[in-house]
Amino acid sequence: MVASWAGGGNLLAVADLNLEFKTSRGVLKALNGITFDVQRGEVFGVVGETGCGKTVTGLSVLRLLPRSARITNGTINFDGTNLLDLTTSEMEKVRGGKVAMIFQDPSSSLNPVFTVGSQMMRVIRQHTDLNKKQAEGRASETLEAVGLPDVKRIMSSYPHQLSGGQQQRVMIAMALSCRPKLLIADEPTTALDVTIQAQILRLLRDLQQQFDISVILITHNLGVVAQTCDRLAVLYAGRVAEIGTAHDIFNNPQHPYTRGLMGAIPKPGSRGKRMAAIPGTVPSNPGTLIGCPFADRCEFVFKRCTQEVSSLFDVSDGHQSACFLVNQ
Repeated sequence: MVASWAGGGNLLAVADLNLEFKTSRGVLKALNGITFDVQRGEVFGVVGETGCGKTVTGLSVLRLLPRSARITNGTINFDGTNLLDLTTSEMEKVRGGKVAMIFQDPSSSLNPVFTVGSQMMRVIRQHTDLNKKQAEGRASETLEAVGLPDVKRIMSSYPHQLSGGQQQRVMIAMALSCRPKLLIADEPTTALDVTIQAQILRLLRDLQQQFDISVILITHNLGVVAQTCDRLAVLYAGRVAEIGTAHDIFNNPQHPYTRGLMGAIPKPGSRGKRMAAIPGTVPSNPGTLIGCPFADRCEFVFKRCTQEVSSLFDVSDGHQSACFLVNQ
């Protein structure tokens, strides 16, 4: 588990972020009061089940939302600027330049009709003052930094000519090529086999330190978090259930949902035994609920849980849980 990080002040502060989707069935409230900060020089994890709001949180930071989505409240302060106040043209300068994102599936993120080199150079020239020759040098240098052999061949290759692991390394290189301050990695290892997953995670951590950037790592995999993250937020049904250092949350989980996630992690010697599971299902539109969205699945539920939503209570310095039991 990562334990080497020391806080360097906030780079990103998301406060009371609310987002909804307009659907054929009505309004779906996807994010409800999401609040967290990412400090300079740290890897911050955003963890939770499918549909909890992880990816849309990352997309909100970059304002890469579909037309059906609308941010109804909150602020996203990046390096002293509220990104929600920027014009479209101002935001385009932030994307890829100051804040970059790696998406889940590299094969669908890379353009199949252009070579790797041409795609990287286009991004670099769009966000920097480098000329064509300098941009080519930056692209080559960054591809080398992500551990790709025979960079000249990679630069002249089309995406389909590369393996899945190579494509993901190219995506990481492209994201880092403009030297951003913040990198958002959305499930960057999901489409890769286990061996390549471990290599990519080590690479991300090494590059984070080499380029002195902050990383938001979005994942459903607690093993990935344990290996890579300094701090994390556990999301459930569009809300922050718990937030703290990786050490605190893995060793002293306070929210019943977080405890359930930890209990479901396979342990040595458990082969053949029935795996633990959290009973029930995630509410389809938690934003319409009056009380805690986890109440129907919680073994510790009491009357207050069904009547109001808990705020984040302090467990210890930097460790908070959105559960009334913490304040009992």
